[in-house]
Amino acid sequence: MKILVFTTVFPNEKQPTLGVFVRERMFKVARHCEVKVVAPVPWFPFIELIRPGYRPKVPYLEIQDGIEVYHPRFFNIPGVCKFLDGFFLFLSSFWTVRSLRKIFGFDIIDSHFIYPDAVGACWLSRVFNRPLTVTLRESNPGKFIRSPLAKVQVLRALGRATRVFSVCTALKDYFQVLKIDPGKMHVVPNGVDIDKFRQAEKRTARRLLGLPESARILITVGWLIERKGFDRVISLLPELATEIDSLYYVMVGAAPGDGTSYERRLRLLVQELKLENRVLFAGGQPHGEMYRWLCAADVFVLPTTGEGWANVFLEAMACGLPVVTSRVGGNSEVVCSDDYGILFDLENAHDLLQAIRAALTKTWDHEKIVAYAQENTWEKRVAALVGHFETIMQAGGEEKNEYS
Repeated sequence: MKILVFTTVFPNEKQPTLGVFVRERMFKVARHCEVKVVAPVPWFPFIELIRPGYRPKVPYLEIQDGIEVYHPRFFNIPGVCKFLDGFFLFLSSFWTVRSLRKIFGFDIIDSHFIYPDAVGACWLSRVFNRPLTVTLRESNPGKFIRSPLAKVQVLRALGRATRVFSVCTALKDYFQVLKIDPGKMHVVPNGVDIDKFRQAEKRTARRLLGLPESARILITVGWLIERKGFDRVISLLPELATEIDSLYYVMVGAAPGDGTSYERRLRLLVQELKLENRVLFAGGQPHGEMYRWLCAADVFVLPTTGEGWANVFLEAMACGLPVVTSRVGGNSEVVCSDDYGILFDLENAHDLLQAIRAALTKTWDHEKIVAYAQENTWEKRVAALVGHFETIMQAGGEEKNEYS
């Protein structure tokens, strides 16, 4: 069985943390079947002259853990004509996929994210006559559905797909309202690599990272973008610091490189509140070293406005951390018990304050938190996924599609 993974959200030489969760899942699938990846990168002529550094130059072909990852240039007009992105993605990837078809003979096209990825993959599925699977991962699923021109393309892609996987029940329910055939929709959550994310002695981790050994440390991991809500935590630090001695906040994450970085505003807020000695911008960190940062902290906090299934929650839990996060998207499906963390209502800033305060003062059963994370490994998720792929192959890829 040969799987062609198709997505615009995948790590590369210049953006090593982009879509790590997609790579983690599909590279573990590669232990059971052959996998190649086509991960187009956005391109627009002369963009470097207009906005230097906006879109880093990525090599066309990379070998990652022995797997070929192709990065064809995807014609993408910044900020406008977004309803054309799916078609441009198809056109820009066609020759790469055509060449791979001759030497690789893929059996299934496995796409991640609905727009423009699934739309571009839908065109490829039709042209190369191969079954399509789509994984819903959106933090804001209504973003493109609100556009009539994008919506009709999304519904057509999901209608053609043989299987539609969702990382959480909340996303599945959202799309079933749009009358996607429920028989083809299956929840396959993200998992955690417990070899990479594991417990380590807190003081040792702090010493290695240069963090204050006696502090009470909050940590957030994610892109420095507005949606993640780093600013909400920063705004509460002055009040929390009057109650909790040596409070410290660590933000691990980089600017996404697509013009949506919130870093400058975050730094200005830190300066305005005179929190330079309480806040650390740790920047992007290698995935394999992330566990040290998590083990050095006391509480993981993410006041996000939207998530599908935030993999970082399980990664934090695998390191023994309780999680404080907003009750949005699939967050309540990951943090499914008060034993693992605290959920709060995003609309009320006081709820976040109370949640952080409670998390810092509660006596947590860290071993129970770790045990829960270890029940949600990638191996369990991948076994279910491979089972679906095998079913498609046994059916000859000819299961019922709405738009065949």
